[in-house]
Amino acid sequence: MINATDAGGSSIPVIEAGTYPARCIQIVHIGTVNDEYQGKKMTPNKVRLAWELPTELYTFDEARGPEPRIISKEYTLSLGDRANLRKDLDAWRGKPFTEAELKGFDVSAVIGAPCQLSIGNGVGVASGKPYAKITAVAKVMKGVTVAEQILDSVVFMYDLAPDKLIEVFKSVPNYVQDKIVSTPEWAALGIERPIDESAPEAESEGTTPKDEVSEAIKENAESDDEPPF
Repeated sequence: MINATDAGGSSIPVIEAGTYPARCIQIVHIGTVNDEYQGKKMTPNKVRLAWELPTELYTFDEARGPEPRIISKEYTLSLGDRANLRKDLDAWRGKPFTEAELKGFDVSAVIGAPCQLSIGNGVGVASGKPYAKITAVAKVMKGVTVAEQILDSVVFMYDLAPDKLIEVFKSVPNYVQDKIVSTPEWAALGIERPIDESAPEAESEGTTPKDEVSEAIKENAESDDEPPF
């Protein structure tokens, strides 16, 4: 339970600015990291959500054929009134949480949930390279359908059984693995970082460039009036 990339020389085109149907496919509890905001050092507890964009297909590997693009966003794991995670979840649901719903809300409940993402473009200050970023998350509009999930779900949390934790850890991007192993939560596990040369590095394996961190039509089974989680 989760309670609350450097693009290099890649020729993969940046996701264009616009509004897209999307589905959450990855939730990674990174843990407590060292951060700095406006000169103030902080140690926020971070979680990373990632969505597939079923209308934006790209062939990363000819053997696999076209696959949906992925975009992700990191949040502080907080449901306080001013928290970005709370704001995005409220907008995603289409209505605010009640006090009762907030108590013990499991963020992993959003896995597989559809939404609409507003995506903007920017240029990395250090790299000078263009990137895509999520600017807003919203409930799917009435009459809009979202494709059935295409890619596998990934949910990494520290209370997984040891074997399962290692298995899921190997499926997350290398740069996210780097963040995970730097946390006290990982240190408390008392295990060494597993070496896996097949760990994903590219968007085709469920990642987005670091600058993007902040990444079959369904007959809309989700009710227009009920929140997706």
